Amino acid sequence: MQKKIVVGFVLFLGFMWLCTVISKSFYTTKLPVVSTSKPEEKYIEHIVEADGIVVEGGKKAVTALGGLRVEELLVHVGDRVEEGDVLFRINLDDLRELMKDKQTEIDKLQLQVNSILENQELARQKKELEEARAREDYDTTAREKNTDIGRAADVYARRMEDLEEEGLTEEERQAILDELQSAAYGEADAMRERDSAMKEIQRNLEDIQFPENSDATLSVTQTEITSLRGDLSVYQKVLNTQGNVTAEAAGMITDIYVEAGSRVPDSAAILMTDDSIPCQLKVLIDKEQKKYIGFGDEVSITLDGSRNEMETTIEYFSESQSMPGSFETFIPLPEGMGVPGLSGKLTHSERGEKYGYCISPEAVHRLDNREFVYVLREREGILGREYYVEEVTVRVRDENRDWAAIESPSLDGESLVITSADKEFAKGDVVRRID
Repeated sequence: MQKKIVVGFVLFLGFMWLCTVISKSFYTTKLPVVSTSKPEEKYIEHIVEADGIVVEGGKKAVTALGGLRVEELLVHVGDRVEEGDVLFRINLDDLRELMKDKQTEIDKLQLQVNSILENQELARQKKELEEARAREDYDTTAREKNTDIGRAADVYARRMEDLEEEGLTEEERQAILDELQSAAYGEADAMRERDSAMKEIQRNLEDIQFPENSDATLSVTQTEITSLRGDLSVYQKVLNTQGNVTAEAAGMITDIYVEAGSRVPDSAAILMTDDSIPCQLKVLIDKEQKKYIGFGDEVSITLDGSRNEMETTIEYFSESQSMPGSFETFIPLPEGMGVPGLSGKLTHSERGEKYGYCISPEAVHRLDNREFVYVLREREGILGREYYVEEVTVRVRDENRDWAAIESPSLDGESLVITSADKEFAKGDVVRRID
């Protein structure tokens, strides 16, 4: 009987153990499964990778006389052309009509010039005639007035002789004195009239000799004729080439401002690359990347289709006009390397500082400007030792794609930081850990 009791007790204990195992297994299967890692000592390296595009090192303009009508456009943006290649053709019928209009305008202006010159010659001859007549009047008036003065002086002299005769009565003497006074007045009046007449004639002569008012009509008209003849000469050169506008040097077409049927603008008709200047790689850097790359830093450049890397340094940075907040740099390429439109990549590596506690960036959570991690702690539970989740506030000192350097008085090198989980959990939850 006692033996049966012992066997039954053992079976009961086994059953209870089995129930406990089953219960614990069922309980643990419902728990979130988490992966953890311990903080490590690492250098936080920052790698900047940015895509770019090859652009021309310089451009040159293709121009033609403004106003010409385009008959045919023979190139497209991106076309490669050589020196002498025809870029577009001018409509020759329209060109001849323009030349005819220019010549007609020149002829009209020339008639105006001829008329101005004839009028100027007539005015010159008229002025010479007026001046000659004024001088003649001056001489004539001088002779006449001097004659009047001489006559008045002669009368005065004779009265003086009469006054000197002897035997004159008082009344005769008084009469002679009166006549002498009148003769003196007459001579003075004659001199005054002469001076007045001569001054008037002299002023008239000065007015005639005074320069004419300045008139720029002739100069302006002649300048217009010269300009029109210059245009006509250029038109003739275009006509001599059968209307072909050609490339003066080799390059690639980058911009076109004309089309068939339109007229050539006064500015550039076509822009093309200047092959004498090497290409550049244009790279756009965002605000975050700009923290780890700057003027004078060494970078590696690779272009699509090439395995060769080029080592160079950043020599230029400016804020992007098209994307405010971003920055752009232009990397000069060696002569013969790259063509406009080809893609490329810029790479820059910065080792950074060494930190004692580094974890995966995925383990760091951010909420309401607060940074924290979830850490596993152990405690005694109803089914034995168990892991539960504790939330620990941290400060991220630096990070890259692989590592985040953190600091917190609650962490050490043995702390188990949760990096991932198969389901959601919260602070205080019990979880199951896998290595």
